[in-house]
Amino acid sequence: MKTECTAGQLEFHGLGRRAMVGEFNGGKISSDSGGLLLREVEQRTHILKRLAGCFVDYRNPDQIEHTVDTLIKQRVMGLALGYEDLNDHDALRQDPLLALLSDVADPTGQERRRAQDKGCALAGKSTLNRLELTPFDADAGSRYKKVVANPAAMDELLADLFVEAHDTAPEQIIVDVDATDDPLHGHQEGRFFHGYYRHYCYLPLYIFCGEHLLCARLRQADQDGAAGTQEELARIIGRIRQSWPQTRIIVRGDSGFCREDLMAWCETHAVDYVLGIAKNSRLKSAIAAEMAQAKAQYEGTEQAARVFKDFHYRTRKSWSRERRVIGKAEHLAKGENPRFVVTSLSAETLDARALYEELYCARGDMENRIKEQQLALFADRTSTHEMRSNQLRLYFSSFAYVLMQTLRRLGLDGTSMAKAQCDTIRLKLFKIGAHIRLSVRRVWIAFSESYPYTELFRHILGNLQRIPLRC
Repeated sequence: MKTECTAGQLEFHGLGRRAMVGEFNGGKISSDSGGLLLREVEQRTHILKRLAGCFVDYRNPDQIEHTVDTLIKQRVMGLALGYEDLNDHDALRQDPLLALLSDVADPTGQERRRAQDKGCALAGKSTLNRLELTPFDADAGSRYKKVVANPAAMDELLADLFVEAHDTAPEQIIVDVDATDDPLHGHQEGRFFHGYYRHYCYLPLYIFCGEHLLCARLRQADQDGAAGTQEELARIIGRIRQSWPQTRIIVRGDSGFCREDLMAWCETHAVDYVLGIAKNSRLKSAIAAEMAQAKAQYEGTEQAARVFKDFHYRTRKSWSRERRVIGKAEHLAKGENPRFVVTSLSAETLDARALYEELYCARGDMENRIKEQQLALFADRTSTHEMRSNQLRLYFSSFAYVLMQTLRRLGLDGTSMAKAQCDTIRLKLFKIGAHIRLSVRRVWIAFSESYPYTELFRHILGNLQRIPLRC
């Protein structure tokens, strides 16, 4: 049915005899008001404020409107809310909710100096771009880019936040190491073709302890997958032992990290390890009898069969000593599936089956953490030309992950979403429509009456508010 819509109105298919007409005139409504939960986390941890402290600002304070603190919060909060690109922030400049999350004193933008900026409380893409592209050697004399990042300080902050997340020193922690690919679609600095992944990429190194991110290091793809791991572990474990000298530390990784220098370093520094080993003819020969046994079990039951062997092994050239190896002789419907791990742990600590099935196989959860950061928080968004600025983008994604993980640990614990991943948290908790209104003494936020998770939201906020504010 034809309606008499005015200019600016949107006409939809009617409902029965009623016309259905829409307008963009609902006032200051944000679609991301659940992000206020992240602000509550920030007020109690100062994760992003401390991240901002990892930058040196050489700009003239009399000539700036956006502090480093608000820029960092805008960028990282934007990632957490699902806005991956700087172009998104040109559209988000007028969003009062993101301005509140960024602690902008004037969330409506009515006090901006320039007339063309009125109503835009937040920085645009050009300002954020200058933040990301500032060279390390910039100073007050530089023309445009004057906010210099300190990568070493950011690395230190990740380790500090991990330690601070524990009330007491744990008896044992497991540190997982892994590498993955960041596909490249341009001519970025450090671009190389990787034969295994079969495309041009970076090869970032990730280090986790459970859900806690300890390191996200961007690397060129023309090097060994374990390159730099020993140095990163030395830095991280050194920091951990400053606070927890008695904690037992186990390093866990796949066969890409089974390197003599890494194992020797662990043995020298009283760090245990469980690492995969690439299979070879000598290793397969060592478990030939067990493989025959597994095959016989499979043929008798037609169910996957596993038999384990605990033995000592040394390579002919690369290893400096004999080490304990666990061989898994497995027979599946598709045939033989032998696997091997090397470890510094004794048989008295864990027997062969428990070490492989309960300890080593659990490393697969780290891959989920990497996927969570890449798919939900855009860690693979490395599209600037310089590797330095791409590393900074990876840092921003990393701290967005830390912020989300802290929300999960402090706010979602004991709820139905205690194990929810970032994209689920964003969909169910952040994407809430709300009308925002400012008065002299209050910021009024009117949430949607039809929001389906109201009670869960109240419970999470209550969990967070039981934690003292950080001064």
